[in-house]
Amino acid sequence: MTLWEGLAVLIAGVGAGTINTVVGSGTLITFPVLLAFGLPPVTANVSNTLGLVPGSLSGAIGYRRELAGQRRRLLRLGTASLLGGLLGAYLLVKLPSSAFDAIVPALILLALVLVVIQPRVARAMAARRRDGAGSEAGPVLLAGVFLTGIYGGYFGAAQGVLLIALMGMLLDDGMQRLNAAKNVLALIVNGVAAVFFLFTSHLDWTAVLLIAAGSVLGGQIGAKVGRRLPPPVLRGIIVVVGLVAVTRLLIS
Repeated sequence: MTLWEGLAVLIAGVGAGTINTVVGSGTLITFPVLLAFGLPPVTANVSNTLGLVPGSLSGAIGYRRELAGQRRRLLRLGTASLLGGLLGAYLLVKLPSSAFDAIVPALILLALVLVVIQPRVARAMAARRRDGAGSEAGPVLLAGVFLTGIYGGYFGAAQGVLLIALMGMLLDDGMQRLNAAKNVLALIVNGVAAVFFLFTSHLDWTAVLLIAAGSVLGGQIGAKVGRRLPPPVLRGIIVVVGLVAVTRLLIS
């Protein structure tokens, strides 16, 4: 990796850390950059997952005030995230790389659709809360978080959007508190998948360290000022980068 390529990966890590803390989908920034610099898709994915763990931790710490009083909820949902993330990571390692190459473009397109419709989901969440949604983690939410964990352990782009949508529709709580919980759940998924990959997969450690450094800074930016960035701008960047990633995968 050249100096300029390393700088690009570092900057992508900052962007991913910021976006992950605010809403999710940061993988759609870093993953295409790693692909562009010649990393095989699976290596890029596992290196990206490990690199984003410190950023997820940074974002969760930045939201620590909003986490107050959510211990019981996070223990239940966190267990579902851990089991789902572990299963997703296992599937990534055990399925042939050709399966990843075939599945990931569809997953990226799904993630882009989720990013685009996120404002509509947010409005539905607000209406649901006004109507008095449930207040605790029921079986439907637990199942949804588990399935999102599988998705996150396997690939992970926009798992934050999925988590926010699920919790917003099924829990009666404020957006910032749900976003704080989302950061913790994403950290659990990425963390357990990263530990699994450490013992089972080939990693590009230069990419890991650069994304980690960038995502830590981005996590703090996201927690402090990222909420003030215009959402349409963030969504636009994510969609453009995601479409580039899909094109890159389909023509490679």
